[in-house]
Amino acid sequence: NGLNQRVSVEMDLARALKDADFVVIMIEIGDRFKLWDLDWKIPQQYGIQQVYGENGGPGGVFHSLRIIPAILDICQKVSDHAPEATVFNFSNPMSRICTTVHRKFPHLKFIGMCHEIASLERHLPEILEQPSDNIFYRAGGLNHFSVLSEVDYTGSTSDVYQEILEKAPPYFATMPGYSEIYNAAKATGKDIETEGWMGIDLSHLSEVREWSDRRLFALILKHFGVLPITTDSHFGEYISWAHDVSDHRGILDFYSYYRNYLGQGKATIKNEQRERMVPIIEGILTDNKYEEPAVNIPNKGYIKNLPEWIVVEVPAVVDGSGVSGIELNLPPGVLGLLTNQIGIHDLTAEAVLNKSKDLVIQALLVDPVVTSARKIPEMVDHIIAEQQPWLDYLDT
Repeated sequence: NGLNQRVSVEMDLARALKDADFVVIMIEIGDRFKLWDLDWKIPQQYGIQQVYGENGGPGGVFHSLRIIPAILDICQKVSDHAPEATVFNFSNPMSRICTTVHRKFPHLKFIGMCHEIASLERHLPEILEQPSDNIFYRAGGLNHFSVLSEVDYTGSTSDVYQEILEKAPPYFATMPGYSEIYNAAKATGKDIETEGWMGIDLSHLSEVREWSDRRLFALILKHFGVLPITTDSHFGEYISWAHDVSDHRGILDFYSYYRNYLGQGKATIKNEQRERMVPIIEGILTDNKYEEPAVNIPNKGYIKNLPEWIVVEVPAVVDGSGVSGIELNLPPGVLGLLTNQIGIHDLTAEAVLNKSKDLVIQALLVDPVVTSARKIPEMVDHIIAEQQPWLDYLDT
């Protein structure tokens, strides 16, 4: 593009941050999959069933406890050396990281970014049989726990959301999921991009399971009348009854495929990759006031029934001052599911900031995924012992 660009490596974070306008955080702590296995399997030993154990449930709590201190350390250096910089976070658990950062560093311009919104860009044109640039949509909620809020397209003469509710079930019920993708990868030896299945030749497979990856998704679609923007593995992390209806085979196959895909370690940079952070930076620099479909920012009245301090995932207008969220009108049932997460986010943030094991126990006891109470303190001690290098800051 003719720009005079230079990419360099700097091991000293303070020097790297000097005069920075934009900062990107994209980290994980320790052996991601080994620790994730512990987050998932140890609670099972204490009678707690989790759908996924990455961002919600006990796994989400311990993932947060490991990674948030490291991100707070980075943010302290940003505050010291580049306090006016806009910071983009791509690490999970997104909403708990962002909520804690904003609580400790309320002056930082800290924005959480997630790719789940891209599912609407893939699926809505197929469902509505419309080109993507002809479709207007908004979605929101909490990260990995968001739904389509409104949708329309030029030339429509009826309720487009109702059209979605009618056309989505046959579309998603027969769509190949990660079990099919994982089987295809094993059969062909070819990599398949983790974001979606479109364009993949699955003709050699004899079976596509009905509602693959989306059995909880199907229930939400039917009984709540809204379209989730993600699959069972993510949406189910926050719901007490999700374990009863989720597609566990699909979730396990997604986990296995994801682990194998990342384990190949192909450090390639492709010019055709599209990253939504780039137009946000352009919007801030050029004051172009464009609408970004999803950012994670503190709730300033964007979603009613949720407090202002919790970080929500909403569309936003981007201009020279940064990002400003857009208010969404979510139905009461969805708001009911979201409000169940208020106490967990509050207590997780306070547990990290106060280095308090007692608050960790409280955070677990208010989580709807936790169905057994008596052995929670023992479980907490067990996980702290197994993850001592990252959790030894918690009081004993």
